[in-house]
Amino acid sequence: METIALDEKIINYVKDTNLQHIAIIMDGNRRWAKQKGLPSAFGHKKGVDALKTVMRACDDFGIKYLTVYAFSTENWNRKQEEVDFLMDLLGKTLENELQEMHENGVVINFIGDLTKLSPKLQKILANAVEVTKNNTGVRLQIAFNYGARDEMVHAVKHIAELVKSGEISADDIDENLISQSLYTKDIPNPDLLIRTGGEMRVSNYLLWQIAYAEFFVTKTLWPDFDKSALAQAVEEFHSRQRRYGK
Repeated sequence: METIALDEKIINYVKDTNLQHIAIIMDGNRRWAKQKGLPSAFGHKKGVDALKTVMRACDDFGIKYLTVYAFSTENWNRKQEEVDFLMDLLGKTLENELQEMHENGVVINFIGDLTKLSPKLQKILANAVEVTKNNTGVRLQIAFNYGARDEMVHAVKHIAELVKSGEISADDIDENLISQSLYTKDIPNPDLLIRTGGEMRVSNYLLWQIAYAEFFVTKTLWPDFDKSALAQAVEEFHSRQRRYGK
């Protein structure tokens, strides 16, 4: 009964605030593993479980869009062993979990420069997108090899090509055109940005899109972030007054 009551309360909060899109910086996998005396790989695997939990919670609460920061353009600077593990983890997770996510109606997309990934991994990602493209459930965007500044560079180059080809003039460039040139062009901007692990920075994540997002930072490490933690973030969001500069 308590779970049902929680769901109903959060569903009402989501409807009342028109909360459509939550973006998450999933921080703390390595610290979680270190605290338990385990290799970082265990933390990353536990982080996958947390993501599955949060996806189900979003579905329960009526939240349509979830975007998660899985691998940044700066993460290539980590030890090669860990980078290789993260690439392998993404591929294996999609292969193992795709059918279940498809049956649950999840729509999978990726944002970031996927050309830097191996052809094998690119094929796995493309297959996940293709299989789930007609679903109607939670839309999951996985930011992989993503950096907001890199995204903006891509957008500027795209717009410059349009001007160069004569398709548009410089006077046609406005906020809408820039938004439509980003990886996230088909989804609304995040309403709520959650960062786990307690760090107080945005780490080159969705810099254009979070211009008016509300921030929620929790010391909870990502592997421990669950449905009740998401409910707490939504409840906090409900208590805010979004002014948009007014």
